[in-house]
Amino acid sequence: MEAVRERLAEFSHEAHELYLNKSVPYLDGAPEPLQFYRDWVGPNRPCVIRAGLSHWPALSRWTPEYLREKIGSKVITVAVTPNGYADAVAGDRFVMPEERQMSVSSVLDIIEGKVQKSGVFYVQKQCSNLLQELPELVDDLEADVPWMSAALGKSPDAVNFWLGEANAVTSMHKDPYENLYCVVSGEKHFLLLPPTDRPFIPYGVYQPAVYHQQDDGEFKVVDQRDSQKVPWIPLDPLDPDLERYPQYRQAEPLWCTVKAGEMLYLPSLWFHHVQQSHGCIAVNFWYDMEYDIKYNYFQLLESLCDVTG
Repeated sequence: MEAVRERLAEFSHEAHELYLNKSVPYLDGAPEPLQFYRDWVGPNRPCVIRAGLSHWPALSRWTPEYLREKIGSKVITVAVTPNGYADAVAGDRFVMPEERQMSVSSVLDIIEGKVQKSGVFYVQKQCSNLLQELPELVDDLEADVPWMSAALGKSPDAVNFWLGEANAVTSMHKDPYENLYCVVSGEKHFLLLPPTDRPFIPYGVYQPAVYHQQDDGEFKVVDQRDSQKVPWIPLDPLDPDLERYPQYRQAEPLWCTVKAGEMLYLPSLWFHHVQQSHGCIAVNFWYDMEYDIKYNYFQLLESLCDVTG
């Protein structure tokens, strides 16, 4: 097993030396689909596209005033947590947010400081919530990104809308989707790790639970006893416990800030941790991998990491 662990570590370091960039590259403007697939999707490398959504009316329209007028009365799903960490390990639990049905105006009141509420609020429902809950906004952007859909030969499987407070943090995880993350206002701050760094990233298996805010304002953690345990990453990459997880010293994260009008191509199965500026608005497009060769390749790596611990 020790020999396998050493080979996996060597494999990761060689990937960084041979084909992974030392920082996230920038492209100017929408790329040509076939070239984008060859240069970025195929090699599974992230990049930021400048001015990728400069033609979207949303860039100038999506102010709090416009959103109140356009969709202020619409009721949407909002994640609420005591500390901004939704879908994250807390102690010996994997804790999900309390989900509330709130009007868009109510969420904006909290983000703008017009109403004081305990907890951290984040619109983050990842079920194609832009199309399902806020279809009135689709005319302000696009139902897909044409060059990305052409490159992948399909339409997106989900289009998600994100709006939240600066304290709302996305814990480190990976997704089985090709992800195009578009920032409309504010900034998103990404920490990225390639799938080949999996040997250095710790996993645990945790009892799932949800936050529930009580009448006194305090949050209680309520176990979901009938649910299966959840594998998740316990490490905080912003403040890693290297005594407990010494292997993480070998990980080589990339950092990037995605500003308004820019989009991040986040390849499938890349680990990512996300922070944001206060009131940041973003839209992302998920394209399902459909279990292609790349998926199977990295699943084999995952299996080897699980076997060697």
